[in-house]
Amino acid sequence: MIITELLKRIPILEIHGDDTREISELVFDSRKITENSLYVAVRGTVADGHSYIASSVEKGAKAVVCEEFPETLNEKVTYIRVKDSSKALGHLASNFYGNPSQTLKLIGVTGTNGKTSVSTLLFDVFKNLGYDSALLSTVEIRIGEKIIPATHTTPDVITINKILAQAVEEGCEFAFMEVSSHGIAQNRIEGLHFKVAGFTNLTHDHLDYHKTFDEYLKTKKRFFDELEDTAVAITNVDDKNGMVMLQNTKAAKKSYALKTMADYHGKSLEIDFNGMLLNFNGKEFWTTLTGRFNVYNLLLVFGIAAELGFEQDEILQAISKLKRVSGRFETFKSDGGIFFIVDYAHTPDALENILDSINDIRTKNERLITVFGCGGDRDNSKRPEMGNIATKKSTLAIITSDNPRTEDPAQIIKDIEAGVEPQNFSKYTSIPDRKEAIKMAIRFAEPKDIVLVAGKGHETYQDINGVKHHFDDKETINELWKLMSK
Repeated sequence: MIITELLKRIPILEIHGDDTREISELVFDSRKITENSLYVAVRGTVADGHSYIASSVEKGAKAVVCEEFPETLNEKVTYIRVKDSSKALGHLASNFYGNPSQTLKLIGVTGTNGKTSVSTLLFDVFKNLGYDSALLSTVEIRIGEKIIPATHTTPDVITINKILAQAVEEGCEFAFMEVSSHGIAQNRIEGLHFKVAGFTNLTHDHLDYHKTFDEYLKTKKRFFDELEDTAVAITNVDDKNGMVMLQNTKAAKKSYALKTMADYHGKSLEIDFNGMLLNFNGKEFWTTLTGRFNVYNLLLVFGIAAELGFEQDEILQAISKLKRVSGRFETFKSDGGIFFIVDYAHTPDALENILDSINDIRTKNERLITVFGCGGDRDNSKRPEMGNIATKKSTLAIITSDNPRTEDPAQIIKDIEAGVEPQNFSKYTSIPDRKEAIKMAIRFAEPKDIVLVAGKGHETYQDINGVKHHFDDKETINELWKLMSK
């Protein structure tokens, strides 16, 4: 693509060199420079891309987008100065791939919990409605039936546009995307055109990155602040921060709720481990998904699909055919009558939601055994809170390792234990080895008891000192059950 075409709708401060050169590729990582590529010098949290301009030119870059020109300019290279190269990158990527987010109907879902579930459920609902779509989530990236492994909650903006362009080429009409706070803060959604934006909830998470809850809230809100007036923003008004998200948006404002009046109102009529009988906007239907938090997830799915122009009856029909999302309230019963639940809950709110959902359903004749831990090198202020929640709402809590990363698992466990209230001291034990912790839960459980293994869900590894070791909660439960029931 010619440089002038790439720069459309991007405010330029200064250009030095020939802007009619043809560019073969966009790159913001200097290690990936190829001949005739355009290098975007982005100031990152660890390194400043401006330090690599000279080496990028040596490797074959024919154009450079930066905030400051280097002292020495190569006459065979075009230098473009912009105010913010991180933001410019999003618009460059959009232009380079033919603005795919304008061709597709792009739907973004943000919030602390439920992003992955809602995005994946939307993808599945639209498949049930007869549409091929794209999905960009933590768990996987999909274009129709094609699956691409996911590495980040929100990929970089070049990758996003590349995937969306592929989706357009494959004939997809919709794309559903999980929008993380990191992705918003790092301008990874810059230049994208969202048709609908959905908000799930906002609770304690990622304070290692955002430092304060207020900063975290403002980052999420920025997603809605930057929507165009052609978009629709739909928020959870049962969440105390739900309406905050819509304060400054230019988008059409819509709401959903279970407890208050809203455009999309839902209630649960019956709920058990096999599914739920729900009522959305006066219409009853059955789903095999279960748990109170899933009522919210499905209600947001319902609202988004309705805002995209689908009839409410056909949406509910498509929802009633849904299967559970991998690692999200995934249930299975052993042949010994013990009920196992695997869930990704790794924040205080998510853990409380899953425990409340189980306690809503169980008859109290069964015991609830919870195995959980907290990740290392992450927000450690949530650890005592999770220790308090797990011990208060379980018959027995077994505190163990999650992804310790570079931290000492014993210290993480100590931080969790600090939140346990004295009256619950007898209701927990700590076993740093996750496999041993699951083994103890199985040994302690009797027929009809419920064992919740929380924190990892769909993940198939444990991150220990920078090395990912294979570990799958579902696989471990099945393997241990077979061994121990012989």
